[in-house]
Amino acid sequence: MLINRAMQRRETHPFELNACPTVIGPDGYVMTVHDLPPRDTKRWVMRRKAQVVYGVQAGLITLKDACDRYGLTPEEFASWKNMIKQHGIRGLRVTRLTQYRKSDKARRHDNSEI
Repeated sequence: MLINRAMQRRETHPFELNACPTVIGPDGYVMTVHDLPPRDTKRWVMRRKAQVVYGVQAGLITLKDACDRYGLTPEEFASWKNMIKQHGIRGLRVTRLTQYRKSDKARRHDNSEI
């Protein structure tokens, strides 16, 4: 079922999926290198950030290739990865970053007093 939805979305030939590695992406659907965001992506919504992080973690693309392809720094990628780890995919929302940073600072401050 997942493969059929992925093929419909990308309109590929069924045998083409076997030509490159596949993983389950952040949305629960099959993801290949072809499902990564376009090279010229300017608007980084949380879904696209998550696709890049999942792609690197699953080995679809190397960290170096992802940084080169999207103009990211390793630190920026690491921050996306850490936000997913700490807050889930919703942690990648730009509007929530200040809220999460404040809660992280408060948590560190509380831990330093112990």
